[in-house]
Amino acid sequence: MSKNIKSGCIRFDDIDMYYVAFGSGDKNLIIIPGLSDGLSTVKGKALFLEKPYRIFEKQYRVYIFSRKNNMSEGYSMYEMANDQVKALKALGIDKTSVMGISQGGMIAQCLAINFPEVVDKLIIGVSTPCINDLIRMRINEWVKLAEERNHKQLMISTAENSYSSEYLKKMRKLYPLIGLIGKPKNYDRFFINAKAILNFNVLDELKNINAPTLILGGGKDQIVGVDGSYLLKEKIKDSIIYIYPEFGHAAFEEAKDFNKRVLDFLNND
Repeated sequence: MSKNIKSGCIRFDDIDMYYVAFGSGDKNLIIIPGLSDGLSTVKGKALFLEKPYRIFEKQYRVYIFSRKNNMSEGYSMYEMANDQVKALKALGIDKTSVMGISQGGMIAQCLAINFPEVVDKLIIGVSTPCINDLIRMRINEWVKLAEERNHKQLMISTAENSYSSEYLKKMRKLYPLIGLIGKPKNYDRFFINAKAILNFNVLDELKNINAPTLILGGGKDQIVGVDGSYLLKEKIKDSIIYIYPEFGHAAFEEAKDFNKRVLDFLNND
């Protein structure tokens, strides 16, 4: 376990943004999570979040950021990226490697497009540069469940469409309890994040990404699909791609070599 774990909140202008940090390396790695951040921020989760990323701790100071707390209707992915840069500057971080997962990968793309001077290396996990019919169907399904306040079914649908069949055999034992954990007071934050996804399209801007880029996808992804990973590879110059054929959207959790693959990419000069 890292001895340098920190939970914090960046406050400036009209923004307050939770983050956790750990590791003692002299380089920075920013991790931006997916739509789950719309249900629950990283506040109070430092010990839980640190564990999967210990492989980075000797070489990197790792930061995991939530989106800001005071979101307004129509808050876009580009605005999320803009506020992320403001938060980095508030912490004195001028340049960093960035890893975005799912929706976080969308925000990371916006960062690399609009703030190339900030992004040293870019990792895009199980994400896409534009929405498709599968994403639209899945997000609309989840929005409907959230509108109905059916948190249990929302969590079950997320799990069923994220994990491999082998993993689900173990996970389904927890379904009787799943709706009791992590239920937000309201779903406003979730709705704003979901709408940002439905309005997302940076396909024509990908040519402006100059940072060395690693793309990781799941061949059985039932949330964003795998085609988006190949689109990213096609449009981002000199990018590297690896697809986990046996995993879906939760490849970043299930693939034992996911973070090792990321670390090797970061260390490859």
